[in-house]
Amino acid sequence: MPRQAIVAPPPCTGISALSPRYQVGAVAALAVVAVAVCAHLGLVFLHVAPSNTLTKQHGDAVDEWVFPEFEQNWKLFAPNPLQQNVSVQLRAEVSTADGAIRTTGWYDLSAEDGRDIDGNPLPSHTQQNELRRAWDFFVATHDSDDRPVGLRGTLSEDYLRRIAVLRLDRNDAAGPGGAVQRVQYRSRTTNVEPPSWSGEKVSGRPAYRELPWWPVAAGGKEGEAA
Repeated sequence: MPRQAIVAPPPCTGISALSPRYQVGAVAALAVVAVAVCAHLGLVFLHVAPSNTLTKQHGDAVDEWVFPEFEQNWKLFAPNPLQQNVSVQLRAEVSTADGAIRTTGWYDLSAEDGRDIDGNPLPSHTQQNELRRAWDFFVATHDSDDRPVGLRGTLSEDYLRRIAVLRLDRNDAAGPGGAVQRVQYRSRTTNVEPPSWSGEKVSGRPAYRELPWWPVAAGGKEGEAA
């Protein structure tokens, strides 16, 4: 009788290729990730959903998770889509290595993000939204005199201060041996030109909103006030 060739089974791949001990660990890790993702999506859904029993009972917990990084809004849509270009700028007061104090020029943070996004097929969420959402959060939680309204106003200032320290460090604003002592934001707002056929007239002059100076911790540590 002719001998039949013995065909080896295909090699195991993926989780099945791991030993039983590591398979249990991998399944547990995937389960934790799945639960975390579902919890995050659920909290964001409650944030954007109309007021209901759950949001009335657990609204503080939802806001604590969502704000400020995951806040949602509808400014792209009716009834009032945004018709202005807002550029967020930053400068710092720096103590130099020889003990002197100097003030930097204005860093156009919005322009820096724009350069990072331009030509990038997969820009990060941070490049697209971090600064824009932080500024919207600040404006929504402060009055016309730049005074915080409630606890969320204070949170928005801490969030902007943290971004300032990170961006100034990225730009090496303090220089060798220097340290950032205070930071100041301002916004530059210009109207979007209407189409020629509309007949609408808007001012082409930019409007500035300059915030007070905010101190940062010694050494400019992220997210801390002096």
